[in-house]
Amino acid sequence: MAGSAAPPPRPLPLLLLLPLCLLPRGSVGAGAGGRCGPCRPEKCEPALCPAPELTVRDECGCCERCLGAEGERCGGRGAHRARCGPRLVCVSQSRPSPAAPLPEELEGTGLCVCKEDGAVCGSDGRAYRSVCALHLQSWIAPHQGRERIRKVHDGECRFAPVIVMPPKKIHNITGAQVYLSCEVKAVPTPLITWRKVTESPKGVKLLEELPGDRVNMAVQVRGGPSKHESTGWVLINPLTKEDEGVYQCHATNMEGETQSEGAIKVMDQSKYKRSNL
Repeated sequence: MAGSAAPPPRPLPLLLLLPLCLLPRGSVGAGAGGRCGPCRPEKCEPALCPAPELTVRDECGCCERCLGAEGERCGGRGAHRARCGPRLVCVSQSRPSPAAPLPEELEGTGLCVCKEDGAVCGSDGRAYRSVCALHLQSWIAPHQGRERIRKVHDGECRFAPVIVMPPKKIHNITGAQVYLSCEVKAVPTPLITWRKVTESPKGVKLLEELPGDRVNMAVQVRGGPSKHESTGWVLINPLTKEDEGVYQCHATNMEGETQSEGAIKVMDQSKYKRSNL
């Protein structure tokens, strides 16, 4: 006797499919299991974003949220999960030690980092740590009544030397050790030189490059004390009457040049001693 054919599969009851179709699409935030509840805009917390470009809807398309700016916290779980703004990626942070657990609210989080590393110069003359930081200020600018900012070039903004601390006027006696200093700010780093200002017999101003062949004189330059600054010295030891005069600190780079003058007044040591007897 031939076996009977298997009965055709029975369709799933319609009632089992209905719950999948009736899931609400909007919400105040993702709930348990990532599902979206009913959207109630009146219960949404206000999103106070630095710029409109950082304002987005949450995963359920209901409430407004702020995308993270550079250096802000991102990632996380559930309703507290945060995303980064344009040109930024979320980079996880290493723990202080493998044995030290992170606080629950920081578990799975990272920091928003710009995809393009390196400082840039803006059209406002300011240097920004990254192009992302520049874009953030450019978005904010119109709301503060300022023009949008554009990138001029990569790297720090270039500018001509500016003397922030000029050489002083010094009075001392022969045989002493003295120095003149000059602090200059510039990008790129300036070349600092020293000159002694003299006059020819006909009254023509002459500039003598230092140290020249003066055995009692040294010229030094170092970076600092602040960022983009350089300091130059002219050191004289021992001081002689011939060293009296005007000294010029001259700074130059590809953007321009500047100079400032100081002076040394020399008193003969023997005359100084007699005047103090």
